[in-house]
Order: sequence, then C-alpha cells, then structure tokens
Amino acid sequence: MSDTVLHRRDGALLVLTLNRPAKKNAFSDEQWVALREALREAGADDGVRAVLLTGAGGNFCSGVDINDMVAAGADHPFESCARAVAFFEKPLLAAATGVAVGGGATLLLHCDVIYVGSSLRMRFPFVNLGLVPEFASSYMLQAIVGARQAAELMYTAEWIDGERAVATGIATACFADELVLERALAKGREIAQWPLNALRETKRTLKSHQREALERAFRVETEGMLRQARSPENIEAMMAFLEKRAPRW
Repeated sequence: MSDTVLHRRDGALLVLTLNRPAKKNAFSDEQWVALREALREAGADDGVRAVLLTGAGGNFCSGVDINDMVAAGADHPFESCARAVAFFEKPLLAAATGVAVGGGATLLLHCDVIYVGSSLRMRFPFVNLGLVPEFASSYMLQAIVGARQAAELMYTAEWIDGERAVATGIATACFADELVLERALAKGREIAQWPLNALRETKRTLKSHQREALERAFRVETEGMLRQARSPENIEAMMAFLEKRAPRW
C-alpha cells in the first residue's frame, strides 16, 4: 500500500488523505494509482458506507506534479483514477484547506459534500498552461455553477476563495481551517450511519442523469488534451513556469 494516500477507518467512514505535503499533495503517478485503488477497494467493501477525502499539511492538492506531467505517456493512470472518482458509487465527501489547483480543484467537483477552509485558494489553470479542462470538469463546473460563471472561471483561471466557493455552489460550507476536518468527519459519520444499499441507490438516482454527459466530457477533453499537450503553447507555458517568468505567447 502506497503512503501517498493514507487510509483511516472511522466506523463505516473511510478517510483517505493525500499525503505528499512537501509537494502540496501534487499528484505523482504513484498517487493517482493509490487513490484509484483505494476507491475501488472502498467501493467493494460493504463495511465502508462513505469516503472522506482530505490533504496532509494544510493543503488539499496542487494538481499534477509538474515532473510527472512532463514525463507522462499514453499509459498515464490519470484517466482511470478520474473515472474511479467520477463514478464512485457511495457518498464522497471532501475537507479542503489551502491550495486546490488543477486536478485538486477538478477532483473536488465530483464530491457530494465539500467543506472548505477560509484559507482555500482554488483555481482551474488550463488555458494559462496551454491546455484544456480535464477530469470531466468542462461538464461538472457548468452543472454546478452555471454556464456563465463556469466560462469566466475557465477562461480567466482566476483564484477562488472559500466564500466564493460556497457562493457559487462548488463547496457546501466554509469554516475556519481548524474546524474543517472536524466538521467533515461529523458529517461523514452522520451519513455513514444509514443503510449501505439505501445510500448507494440514492447516489445512483442523484447521479444517473449525469453519466452520459460525463462520458462525453471525458472523451472531448481527452481529444482536446491530445491536441494541446506538447503544443507550442503548452511547451512555452511549462518553460515559463519552470523558469519563473511570464510566458511569451
């Protein structure tokens, strides 16, 4: 079992902690695989009725580790993990403080209940990296906040704080950082007290109308990402990031 995702049982609630704090929990290939396998195991374990995702070290997740992103190939485990999250069949909660960027932000869109801290700094940085949205976020963000706000957030790649995350509907509630995990655990326990099949069937009824749209979003995003990844725009964005300078478009 990889230590990039920590597992802790709290009764029928499983707490999964993204655990690369030195990298602000940026996803490595190993961590994508670890999260995917943790969710698959949780889905098959009848003793688990709900899952809570959080991050170690005061941050939720800063997206994809740039070193792994540069080295990514066709067999990259991102998509299989993204699908494990998007189509997870039990209640999925999140407790997020600090940075939630890129994959860390798009992952949150698939959680059913999201508690965030006042320190939250969330961002969808795709156009500024010469890329396109991923994790079916092109559909999910619009479904949550509406087309106009989704377009603004995607086109500008601007920062979202805890208050705005709640106001737009991205997050359920915002608390002082020191209270976020405690409140999320309490809500997770409240949900996990109910019968497993009732929870699973309720999630199915809530999410069934989204499945076709999610599949289409995954497909269209992959097509766009294949066109943009390693394009001149993307290469310049990556070089500017690594060299800590403004990109020259």
